[in-house]
Amino acid sequence: MWIDSHCHLNYDYSPKSVDDLVREAGEAGVSHLMTIGVDLKTLPEIVAISERFENVHHTAGLHPHDAITATREELQMLRVAGRHPKCRAIGEVGLDTHYDHSPLEIQLDRLRVQWEIAAELSQPLIIHSRNAEAELLAELKEFCRQLQPSQIPGIIHCFTGTRAFGEACLELGFYISFSGILTFMNAEDLRDCARAFPIDRLLVETDSPYLAPIPFRGKKCEPAMVRHTGLKLAELKGMAVDEVAARTSANAKRVFKL
Repeated sequence: MWIDSHCHLNYDYSPKSVDDLVREAGEAGVSHLMTIGVDLKTLPEIVAISERFENVHHTAGLHPHDAITATREELQMLRVAGRHPKCRAIGEVGLDTHYDHSPLEIQLDRLRVQWEIAAELSQPLIIHSRNAEAELLAELKEFCRQLQPSQIPGIIHCFTGTRAFGEACLELGFYISFSGILTFMNAEDLRDCARAFPIDRLLVETDSPYLAPIPFRGKKCEPAMVRHTGLKLAELKGMAVDEVAARTSANAKRVFKL
């Protein structure tokens, strides 16, 4: 059985419903799904989905693209949201300078508020990283200084970074999650990272409805497709598919306390 460690079930999958997605994921061997929060406005939708399905859990957070949409004071609501019994992480948080949706200084400020809340609640962080590795790594190091030695700091989601950045995050205790990008033709550097990083710290995800893996390129991604990323990871690791499914699922259960 696989675990989709990162999907967005409140997005538009028409003509399919959320019920369709969860049912078809189960039929494809996906035991659990994590639906991810990206802003405060849609958090009630995410919580409602999580509460409807026993095998769906959620996170609560403010994506770096949306950093400018909430004040430091408004983010304090995450102290309450993060205590919901089905909320298993704070995020999606992080830094992204590829797009100019929110100024970097605002992204940094909102990230700091959220990692402080995560540390207070003993919740892992779901990290989005794009084109700001040095700045983000400095923040992650400071976050980890606030944690108890046994606490898992979180997950670098949809990893597409440099091998040096990934290894630095692993050294801090983070787990790394691979999406369908692992199957893309032009992703050889990413496959090299997958070969190098230890299997006991890896997860798989869809980031659906984005990044559909081969053989579904050009289609809307769905949680049922997560096994195709798992198949590629098994190939790269030279491991049996069942073992990779078991190991990545165990890792996800460990991080999210499932």
